[in-house]
Amino acid sequence: MSESALRETICRFGRSLFERGLTPGSSGNISLRLDDGGWLVTPTDASLGFLDPARIARLDRDGRLLAGDAPTKEIPLHAALYDSREGARAIVHLHSTHAVAVSMLPEIDPRAVLPPLTAYSVMRAGAVALVPYYRPGDPAVADAIRGLAGAYASVLLANHGPVVAGATLEAAVYATEELEETAKLYLLLRNLNPRHLTPAQVADLVAHFGLTLPDHGH
Repeated sequence: MSESALRETICRFGRSLFERGLTPGSSGNISLRLDDGGWLVTPTDASLGFLDPARIARLDRDGRLLAGDAPTKEIPLHAALYDSREGARAIVHLHSTHAVAVSMLPEIDPRAVLPPLTAYSVMRAGAVALVPYYRPGDPAVADAIRGLAGAYASVLLANHGPVVAGATLEAAVYATEELEETAKLYLLLRNLNPRHLTPAQVADLVAHFGLTLPDHGH
């Protein structure tokens, strides 16, 4: 796909996420890793609902701005996930309501934020890790992400929001949406003793679909 088409794709998915209320105002950001090691990244303080393809930031492999507007302040977050997650070619970071709410709950296991409620939560979002709160744009968040050693494609930033990597932008968006829906289910069912997928059912999904989950992911 040409760079021009990739820019249009970022705008299309960004608009869809915004219009469905998954990231309000100028929150959230999207990046794509290019074949030359550079990136396309949404600009800082830009609404995902009103992106201009020509103004998407183009960075080289070292993070230097080559074209477009100044990129999101969350560059350290994206860089750490690309560096540590093999096969990651796209990253979506949102401030989606239910995922943010879950990130604030005291009982959350940072190694497995959400239980396996549905097959698609396991297949799309996989296991979700929680990292502590950092100021948006704080380079220290990169160390927290790298500390996960690439075991998680889906990470929840405490009091902030989800960040999800995928092999394609479509995959990253779908996984982020599945994470948000699973967070919503978790909040709806909290304290109701819901029936989760059993370890055997999760193992069946892993074997049948060739999934990779961290040791504490189920």
